[in-house]
Amino acid sequence: MPVVSSAPDERPAATPEQLRNDVWLAAALLVSAILSTWLGQVAGVYALEPPHLGWGLLYSVALTTPLALRRRAPEIALVVVAIVYFVGMSVHIPEMYVGSIALFIAMYSVGAWVTDRRRAMIVRVVVIVGMFVWLLASMFRSAATAGEETAAEFSLFSPAAALMMLQFLFNVVFFAGAFAFGERAYVGALSREALEQRTRELERERELTAAQAVALDRVRIARELHDVVAHHVSAMGVQAGAARTVLERDPEKARGALAVVEQSARASLVELRQLLETLRTSDTASPGGSTLRLDAIGELVRYSTENGMPTTLTVVGEPVAASEVAQVNLYRIAQEALTNARRHGGPDARADVRLRFDGDQVELEIANDGRVRYGGTPGLGLVGMRERAAASGGWLEAGPRPRGGFLVRARVPAGAAAASGSVSAPTDHGVLA
Repeated sequence: MPVVSSAPDERPAATPEQLRNDVWLAAALLVSAILSTWLGQVAGVYALEPPHLGWGLLYSVALTTPLALRRRAPEIALVVVAIVYFVGMSVHIPEMYVGSIALFIAMYSVGAWVTDRRRAMIVRVVVIVGMFVWLLASMFRSAATAGEETAAEFSLFSPAAALMMLQFLFNVVFFAGAFAFGERAYVGALSREALEQRTRELERERELTAAQAVALDRVRIARELHDVVAHHVSAMGVQAGAARTVLERDPEKARGALAVVEQSARASLVELRQLLETLRTSDTASPGGSTLRLDAIGELVRYSTENGMPTTLTVVGEPVAASEVAQVNLYRIAQEALTNARRHGGPDARADVRLRFDGDQVELEIANDGRVRYGGTPGLGLVGMRERAAASGGWLEAGPRPRGGFLVRARVPAGAAAASGSVSAPTDHGVLA
């Protein structure tokens, strides 16, 4: 999976959607600036005769157009907006609000998008210092042109001094806010990028862990394959040797031995194919020996009870000899179903395992009364259980019960009896706690 990484001090590049939004923002501010200029001229914002409305239109265009490039070239946008704002206020363009908004956005954009933090700091400090120098010069020039006021009227508690202080404090808050919000946006973007990078790394680690789990599971299934099929191959070797020995003096015995070899070969091929089909299933490691049997389900029930979910086991019918493949797959189905019940059923869940022997069929049923997880796609556990049932020549159904909880039912043919002997059922044919 390709990974797009950035250096620790670089913010991710702007997306096409963000760039389009900048154009729409500039267009909206342009319309607002034109409307504000016209209304200001009608309202007579300045006592002096304002410039012609055409100059106001030019001011509005020059003020807002650079904001369309506020992510591509934030420093240039800020410098242009600051100069246009300075000129507009100096020639008394009757626009009072959109200019301040545009200047705030431009300064915020430098803090949020310039990756060279030293350059971003210098550009913003130069603009802020220039604006304050111009503000102070404008206030003192306005005071000097009055001429008639006495020096006492400009004392610390005079209305003129209070107005100057109010304007000064407003600009301090204005520029400090634009500066702080820009810095916060840049740091937040870096934090999100670092989090996304860690998420991608965890995803790669998860995929690697899954691949390792699959490899380990294949080794385990290969071990089970050896245990299931090896006795067939051994019997074939013994019977073939016996047939070769008596072939000359007792052809009938040789023919019988060869018939056993043929039967073992066919059974071995069937079980080999069925076990190979289970290689796609990812299950937990088996507790105990390499080949698992139906009589080990009692251990699963006891393990489930000891780990917080009361579970009972009921055996119905007379136990029949089941093939090794059927026993292994039924055990795995019971194991996965109980694991899912403990994981999703909740703290008060209880489970009931029923093993039924019906002639040459074996049915396994695992029911719980816990909660049911809705939504999402089916997990690999259910897929694996269905594949195991199909690999044994049977079927599996799983779903919520009408009265609450979840039910898993598998039914498989017992198959040919294993050469090593019959399969024994759990020792207690009643209910086990």
